[in-house]
Amino acid sequence: MGLRLARLEDCADLLAIYEQYIQTPITFEYELPSREEFTQRITSISAEYPYLVWEEGEKILGYAYAHRLAERAAYQWSAELSIYVDRSAVGKGLGRKLYGALVELLKLQGVRTAYALVCTPNPASEGLHRSVGFRTLAVHPNTGYKNGAWRDLTWFEKAIGDYNQTPKPMISITQIPAENIMQILFSFSKE
Repeated sequence: MGLRLARLEDCADLLAIYEQYIQTPITFEYELPSREEFTQRITSISAEYPYLVWEEGEKILGYAYAHRLAERAAYQWSAELSIYVDRSAVGKGLGRKLYGALVELLKLQGVRTAYALVCTPNPASEGLHRSVGFRTLAVHPNTGYKNGAWRDLTWFEKAIGDYNQTPKPMISITQIPAENIMQILFSFSKE
């Protein structure tokens, strides 16, 4: 039981969790991606950023990942985070563990600021972000239209590194020594 890096063979399980949110405003996506498309997302994200799963026994109960906030070079020290937890496991503290490990791995990569975009109101997600140190940065009203209504999007932000004048370039998760990754994953798995 615990955290590990996502693998391509996790795709079906991750899609099953994501499917639980497709008909809600929690994701602004209208259609469930195909398995091929979702596999490509995992591959693309995992090449640069952490993509984590929480597994108990043979069942994946949640996942979280980071990706670049925007494409220009100056954004490399900022990352956007996403998290999805199986509805059967909501409220059991998995979100805190997934996010905790994700943030620690991003620090090793040289990321300075983590962001999350949350369709609001969403008390569970808002509470999770505040409980792990995120603050509300801005609310963008009427950002997306889903389920017959215009939806607000709240930006959450958390400083996770210093803001010295000459940061080293962000490094890929694949450049972090495996033992460092495993140490972080283990520490958050046993909490």
